[in-house]
Amino acid sequence: MCHIPKVILRPPQGRREGGELDAGCRDLISSLPDEILGKILSLLPTKLAASTSILSKRWMNLLLLVETLDFDDSTFLYPDRDREDERRCFSDFVDKTVDLLPTCPIKSFSLNGSRYNKSRVDGWIGTALQRSLSELHLRCPHRIDRQTEFLFQSKTLTKLTLSHGCVVDFVPERIMFARDGPVIFPALKSLFIGDIVSGTANYISLIIMCPVLEELYIRNDDGGDYPPSWIRRLQSYCLKRLVIYFHVPKYRKVYEVEVEVIATTLTYFEYSGYVSRSYMLSNMPSLVEAKLDLRLWDSTIRYDNDYEDGSRSVNGFNVIFGNTTYLLDVISRNVETLHLSPHSLEAILFCCEYIRIFKNLLTLSFESDKDKGWHVVPRLLQRAPNLQTLVIKGLIHRVTGRCGDVCPCLLRRKKHNNNKVEEIVSKRSCLPTLSLKVLEISGYGGTRREIQQMRHFLGNLKCLELVKIGVVEQQADNKYLRRNLMSLPRLSSNCNIQFF
Repeated sequence: MCHIPKVILRPPQGRREGGELDAGCRDLISSLPDEILGKILSLLPTKLAASTSILSKRWMNLLLLVETLDFDDSTFLYPDRDREDERRCFSDFVDKTVDLLPTCPIKSFSLNGSRYNKSRVDGWIGTALQRSLSELHLRCPHRIDRQTEFLFQSKTLTKLTLSHGCVVDFVPERIMFARDGPVIFPALKSLFIGDIVSGTANYISLIIMCPVLEELYIRNDDGGDYPPSWIRRLQSYCLKRLVIYFHVPKYRKVYEVEVEVIATTLTYFEYSGYVSRSYMLSNMPSLVEAKLDLRLWDSTIRYDNDYEDGSRSVNGFNVIFGNTTYLLDVISRNVETLHLSPHSLEAILFCCEYIRIFKNLLTLSFESDKDKGWHVVPRLLQRAPNLQTLVIKGLIHRVTGRCGDVCPCLLRRKKHNNNKVEEIVSKRSCLPTLSLKVLEISGYGGTRREIQQMRHFLGNLKCLELVKIGVVEQQADNKYLRRNLMSLPRLSSNCNIQFF
């Protein structure tokens, strides 16, 4: 049994000379109302919350007020017991805890690990559902089959997590009929699918048959013990928020399959993963915000000395595996806020045939990396006529022959002309053509390159009204850095600089 030390809050006036405690000192935590203590215990793993009953009579029955049950079999690992004994010990504890709460409502039930018997888990879930369960989290290899059909009938379950090898062997053809057809999980609004074991038909049905599903999170990565379960297809006509994290490079063949997303009601879309051969997305007329983290399979360093002045121009498309054209095309039609990782800047450059006009884009945010270039940035800026805010996380990036004209960086290159060597260093900037009003920079360190970059921004953006600078922690109190920035010439007379 895990023991928790009694927490005593000692008022200063309660301490006598010599450090002795006044007899009037009280346990202020125990004096809190039962409802508050129940909320506090609900934040703890259930085994830990149960162990507080030994503190005093005041705490003995407070477990009855816990609304959240979180069971983790890793807390039942004993070096002197075999696996079967650990399994029995864990299951007995869950049984006793659930039985202790015969009439109490259960808001959330979580099961983590693998040391249990399937039949008993079905019983725990059934009991929790009878007590108005709203959140169920199965982070375990539990098998959902015909014996678990009652789960799909719940009218109180609003949030569901399936991961860590959870096996979906069965999805009913229907639980009830709605206006648009057969449905399951009639109240489910949020679904998280991690590394599960499921057939294609069950995976599709698990999503499309939820009539009020608003949030869907799909996550597959190499850190798990199971092969990727996402089938690169999903379909839903009620989703508002979709997040896909698909990083399984050791299964490269799965990226040969086209990614298909049919979700016409999305307002937020986030996709993170290595680039696939192609993407097919439905129109997203309500899309407000999108976030992309697209990673290339191959290094692009060998193209660093290619230029776009006619001498050695590389379009990029079809040079590197993957095609992100249609992915960006659909997003660009309605999105108002777009976030790009440094990897995405390269992926768009090398894997996109064209970039459509972002007619509604108001805010563009991207992150820099010392190993990734900026060449695609001016293309994005020039295709966003209504852009108002540019957010950049870090200014240091890789300088290449294709370095974008939103920066003053120049890879000095030599041109041989009649045995004479000329250095070509001229560059035009797209910045004076922009109508940006807000520029936000974070991670600013005040290096020479960063100062040059800020001079370039301030000297070319004619409509700037506000520049927000987030200084790195090491330079937070550097007054010289701030004075240096404030003294830079500004093309816009209305431009103000703020630090955060």
